[in-house]
Amino acid sequence: MTPNRLGCHGSVSTHVIKNDSDCKKTFPIALCMGGSLEAIRRLLRGRGGIEKLLMMDISCDMVKLCKDAEQQMPNDNIETSYIIGDEEYLPVKENSVDLVISCLGLHWTNDLPGAMIQSRLALKPDGLFLAAILGGETLRELRIACTIAQMEREGGISPRLSPLAQVRDAGNLLTRAGFTLPGVDVDEYTVRYNSALELIEHLRAMGETSALLQRSKVLKKDMALATAAIYESMFAAKDGTIPATFQIIYMTGWREHHSQQKAKKRGSARVSFQDIHKQFSS
Repeated sequence: MTPNRLGCHGSVSTHVIKNDSDCKKTFPIALCMGGSLEAIRRLLRGRGGIEKLLMMDISCDMVKLCKDAEQQMPNDNIETSYIIGDEEYLPVKENSVDLVISCLGLHWTNDLPGAMIQSRLALKPDGLFLAAILGGETLRELRIACTIAQMEREGGISPRLSPLAQVRDAGNLLTRAGFTLPGVDVDEYTVRYNSALELIEHLRAMGETSALLQRSKVLKKDMALATAAIYESMFAAKDGTIPATFQIIYMTGWREHHSQQKAKKRGSARVSFQDIHKQFSS
């Protein structure tokens, strides 16, 4: 599996780290999983009181790339270790880290709920989980063009892109994994390309095409040209460029701790929604 490379990684990393910096709590030991490791490493400097950073990726090449980049960064007194590991089988002990970060890596896991449970178990009580994943609206233009081209040429549909989680699923995933105080945020980025074929080549280089076992492993030339023609006829701008949408879902969750705020018991409210409605209506 090729490490993913999105042009919006820098913006996504900044959003994730901004969520960390908005919190006044310190996180002495942090684990960064997959995705844009080098960008996360650069943005973490001086944030969150981090003293020890564990950089983990399933790709040996990505880990080596991060090690090489470390030599070019200024010394920020953060002890950094590099680990080759899988998000679904974290090579860290339970209750061992204060912060878990994942930036555009978790959408590649076969068992996303299981990977998030692994992250929760790795956190200490009151530890924070921050993640950004590609959402289901990502590349919607390409999905539509592929579907129409396949129906016309082959009379059926074969998945060309990996399935992605929807926004409505994100909160359920956090709750299912056992996180408390779950939070979900969404951003959309539009990247413009000169042609649909250029977009397809870019996705292949990033390793962001379909990874499903039952996928069709060959993209025929006539199918690629038909997809590109439909894409451009439906979505091209006046200047000839075509848009590609990337939806980013941000997820925040905490490991349970007695100090965290808790919801009041049902029926304990002193103000009704009718009173609130009347107040705002007036």
